[in-house]
Amino acid sequence: MQKLVYLFFLFSLFCFSQEKTQQRITATLKDSIKIETKAIFGIDNFGTLYYTTENNSFNKKTKDTTITYANFQLGEITSANTFNPLKISLFYKDFNTVIILDNRLAEISKVDFNTIHPYKSVSFVSSGFDNSLWIFNQDYQYLELYDYKTNKIKLKTVPVQSIVLDLKSDYNYCYLLTENFLYIYNYFGSLIQKIENTGYERLAFSKAYLLLKKAEKLYFLEKNGSKIKPIQHPKMLIKQFLVTNETVYIYDQEILREYQLKTE
Repeated sequence: MQKLVYLFFLFSLFCFSQEKTQQRITATLKDSIKIETKAIFGIDNFGTLYYTTENNSFNKKTKDTTITYANFQLGEITSANTFNPLKISLFYKDFNTVIILDNRLAEISKVDFNTIHPYKSVSFVSSGFDNSLWIFNQDYQYLELYDYKTNKIKLKTVPVQSIVLDLKSDYNYCYLLTENFLYIYNYFGSLIQKIENTGYERLAFSKAYLLLKKAEKLYFLEKNGSKIKPIQHPKMLIKQFLVTNETVYIYDQEILREYQLKTE
């Protein structure tokens, strides 16, 4: 009998441990607004919205004002990095060019990779620390950390062997999503994690965690974690998704919905 009690106790502990590790992550709707944009690139803690319109102008909208930057000669904005509002980077892939803006959307730097020696054909760009940009050199299939003030390459990563899908970064980390793997680098360019990609298409991140999109579902990866978990949220069209702290924003071409992430 004593052995049976002991086995039952161990089994209970095991079930509790399994239940704890299989916590459910849910997204609860908090708010929604109707907005028609071409693309949304960022939302900060104060609700400042960064987006583009059909005429390819870049906009910064606060509660009180909207300011605009436009460079029609460079065409469509491929991507924008807004995590540092004092140095916003706009990437124009068709012209192989990056524009750096200040918090008033005034142009402070222009990086034309067509005129840089040696020539670089860049397919993805994201901001790093100080005056650096993470750029994916598609000719050599590797990441470079490029200082646009000194025109020097600070580091290069090992080439990747599959098609790149997305690139995001901040001061400390760089996330490169390819068809085969998710690569996570620190600001020294060291590969700190490599996770198999099982169908994820795009990513977004905040200081605490990373979100990934597969079809019309979102998934969650904690910083320094290795297990990607599904997020329970209503079924909808996800044109774009962003994350700020514990808040996830999902845009479906007409409505921007704000969700609170909760662990249950």
